[in-house]
Amino acid sequence: MVGHVEWVQFAYVDHIPRPGEVAHARAAFEEPAGGGAVAAVQLARLAGACTLLTVLGDDEPGRRSLARLGELGVDVRAVTRDEQTRRALTLVDRARERTITTLGPRLEPQGADGLPWEELAQMDGIYFTAGDRDALAAARAARVLVASPRARDALGGTPLDAIVLSAKDPIERQALEGAEQDANLIAFTESERGGSYRLRSGGTGRWEAIAAEPADAAEHADAAQRAGSDPAHGADDREPPPADSYGCGDSFAAGLTFALADGLSLPESLTLAARCGAACGTGRGPYERMWRR
Repeated sequence: MVGHVEWVQFAYVDHIPRPGEVAHARAAFEEPAGGGAVAAVQLARLAGACTLLTVLGDDEPGRRSLARLGELGVDVRAVTRDEQTRRALTLVDRARERTITTLGPRLEPQGADGLPWEELAQMDGIYFTAGDRDALAAARAARVLVASPRARDALGGTPLDAIVLSAKDPIERQALEGAEQDANLIAFTESERGGSYRLRSGGTGRWEAIAAEPADAAEHADAAQRAGSDPAHGADDREPPPADSYGCGDSFAAGLTFALADGLSLPESLTLAARCGAACGTGRGPYERMWRR
């Protein structure tokens, strides 16, 4: 995994506040997240281990991110910069939809950073969400390379095995325009509708969404305790925090990366990826419910 980490505060509200309104969170907790962190944890759940090359700020969120990702099974190889780790606020409403506000610039690994780029040639698969062109070129040494279009400053001219994006995200669709000719496979996720894909060869197709069982209150409470938060803090004791959609797309991308690197066929790879996305959507936050191989 090559990409970014953000320290995210999650808050569960009845609805997204209207202008001038004060909203009271029913529950809140914090985790290191963002596309790089979430995909790294999902890859670790699938493969048993995952190495993450990233950048962290020289601050408390950076140190907490390093420690927490280690607890989640990720081998973090991070460069520390004299900057602030990017933070974010995620509001989750009763419809399980998440709304994200980022605070500060994203810290991205650079080819000139003192990271073990030479080790990437030993990797079966890499998912790339952020970095410069030199970092992407180093990642291309892996057998399978999957990228997010949000790594747009690095994209363009480097062959990719796949690009994964949300079909309804205008930022990702615009960023795709400079890189779609580089990818053998482009996968468009469509949440509960599954998704569609197109191949460089001209082929197209769809995959179906995977139904998943919802997490129960005991699992919510256990995950909150592991994360060092109190699921009842500021909450209605009669109702546990709901599952949410945060991290589903990142889990899908990680699942696709793992499956392609493991030599599965395209239909098998898309099914495994969809299973990862569906499992993430049954838990609170990105890590409570993730698919294990």
